[in-house]
Amino acid sequence: MYKKVTFERGIHENFALASADQQIKNGIMVLCYHRILNDTAAVSTMEHLTPNNQLHAYNVNLSEFKQQMTFLQRHHVRVISTAQMVTMLKKHRTVHGKYAVITFDDVDRTLTENAAPVLKRHGYPFTASIITGTTGRYIGGEQLASWPEVLRMKRQVGDLLTLGVHTNNMHYLVKGTPVFNLRKHYLAFKQDYATSQRVLKAKTGQTSPIFTYPYGSGTSQVENFLLTQRRLQVIYTLNNGIVTSRSNLKLTPRMIVNRDSWGSIAKWLE
Repeated sequence: MYKKVTFERGIHENFALASADQQIKNGIMVLCYHRILNDTAAVSTMEHLTPNNQLHAYNVNLSEFKQQMTFLQRHHVRVISTAQMVTMLKKHRTVHGKYAVITFDDVDRTLTENAAPVLKRHGYPFTASIITGTTGRYIGGEQLASWPEVLRMKRQVGDLLTLGVHTNNMHYLVKGTPVFNLRKHYLAFKQDYATSQRVLKAKTGQTSPIFTYPYGSGTSQVENFLLTQRRLQVIYTLNNGIVTSRSNLKLTPRMIVNRDSWGSIAKWLE
């Protein structure tokens, strides 16, 4: 059961797992993180003062992130990679039990500095979808990691990290609509996608079988184009839900992790 995302969430949104999905006994929950912030007085003050929903919806404090990873370990949750999820569903076998996949969007510097060391300590694989043409920039409240920082993280965590593409330079809104979803920019999006794969290969030596939608979803025109890309095995959305044996991984649902959603996430994983 998926909840269609209306691009950028500008008002308070219920991020909790839907009650119908809470009843699913066998499946894979894909967790979506953006920023893992240091526990500082400045961050705490900003959280209390700002009405910006982005800050609350897409930020997790480092102490909370550590607790969440410890929760997964203590409850013996099987954390698998995106590639392992693909393999499980390719075999058309029923998914037995509950699994988790950990993903990050944008590749903010807090991933390289704060989250990656925690994930390495737990031995948890994770997927990070990178905006290939804007690395190192400060955009929309995020200090994006530079390519040297991303490559250093890759050396430090090794095969635990899988990189996905998150466009090359089309992660922004035009009058509230993601630029790549505007019909007049469709050809530009096709070129941008090709560029993102080309840049990723130039930097890392390989392309990616993973595309992650900025703002969570695309128009039918964009969806249809991505479906024709043979290298893509997984397309991550921000549709709320659980991956099951019947799921289409070209419309993979994910759970945004924040204080509003974690209770329902933990309840399902327990």
